[in-house]
Amino acid sequence: MKVLLCGGGNAIHVLSAYVSAKPDTHVTILSLFPGEAERLSDAIPEEGIRCINDLGDDVLGKPDAVISKAEDVPTDLDIVIFALPSFTHELYLKALKPYLKQGVSIGAMPGEGGFDLCAIHNLGSEFVRHSNLFALETLPWACRIIDYGKSVEVLGTKKEVEVIVSPKHGTTKDGFVTDVLHNLIGRLPEFDPADNFLSVTLMNINSVWHPTISYGFYRDKDVTKPFDEPPLFYYGADAYTGDKLAKVSDEVMELKRVLLERYSNLHLDALHHVSEWMVRSYGDDIGDKTSIYTMLRTNKGYRGLTHPMREVEVDGKTKYLPNFKYRYFTEDIPMGLVVTRGIAELAGVPTPHMDDVILWCQEMLGKEYIVDGKLVGKDLHSTRAPQHYGFTNLDDFMEVNHYLDGPEVKTVSETAQVDPSTPATAQ
Repeated sequence: MKVLLCGGGNAIHVLSAYVSAKPDTHVTILSLFPGEAERLSDAIPEEGIRCINDLGDDVLGKPDAVISKAEDVPTDLDIVIFALPSFTHELYLKALKPYLKQGVSIGAMPGEGGFDLCAIHNLGSEFVRHSNLFALETLPWACRIIDYGKSVEVLGTKKEVEVIVSPKHGTTKDGFVTDVLHNLIGRLPEFDPADNFLSVTLMNINSVWHPTISYGFYRDKDVTKPFDEPPLFYYGADAYTGDKLAKVSDEVMELKRVLLERYSNLHLDALHHVSEWMVRSYGDDIGDKTSIYTMLRTNKGYRGLTHPMREVEVDGKTKYLPNFKYRYFTEDIPMGLVVTRGIAELAGVPTPHMDDVILWCQEMLGKEYIVDGKLVGKDLHSTRAPQHYGFTNLDDFMEVNHYLDGPEVKTVSETAQVDPSTPATAQ
């Protein structure tokens, strides 16, 4: 089996060890980040990357090649896995398009909001229709690099992960991709089939978790004042943050209710409240399941993980400031929470708590997405919100992207109109 892994970070280290250790696999890593492929290739020892596995023995695996150009990918790839920031998905899809053949399985872990929209926009609907498109709601593990190119640690393997597979036209082999993934990375997590890409988009746990926890932690702090050491991310959350997470998730659940009420043939069974997701994902790894707050602070998979920081020197000493260029902001907002917010806007669902988080994050990012309560900011083009792709009407959005099983829908409002100057699939 020919496997292409795209990226170079924590998850790629784990995937490289797991997949390369399997017999009869040819593994290529592609990184388009300048210098990363050469750096990674030079760092990998002869025995390969060691993955310290929380479920058992260490795993050693060495990829067959680490490349920096899409033109060097092997022909007849069986599966392509993106494990990189979602704001780079478009870059990789465009680069790979001339070298991929219809029928390939291509997907992302995690499949941040709107991955299907991005794939269709860049590969073309005909290509996607005749290939297997898939996405995981989240990474299968919490993991971190110990020694770049040499070792990585899986801090906690999730028990269950939702996965959506859109099989190629004329087939119903939804299980093919999940079988391949289990073969490549092991028996856990269990891959539960999600209903459709909309489920995965709205069940984007990172887009709720990371921005909201960051907002909760820094909301009453001077972000220009350095810390003596990087603060704990999950274990440092307070009760307010746990409550805010619940309220943001409540808004997503209200969006789910409105969508199901409006479309009788829509399925969103895979969309859960974050409190339920936490228990389903980590189970007995959580010491105290009383509330979201206690679960954050007692989940062993989150132990030791810190806020993304950047080092600064103050009076000859190393200090730390928040790194607002990290993926928790540059990815989980424009490719995550803003996407959900955009769908909620189409559906007429108020999101005051979600707006609190987005407005604070866009200020930290120096971006503009929400203006006067609407997604009309100057940086909307850099997101995957449905409005970016020209959708101004919920019915069009649902039908064009095949989120409905059939044509029958309940009575819909005629108040939302399509801008005739913007085709629904145009950028």
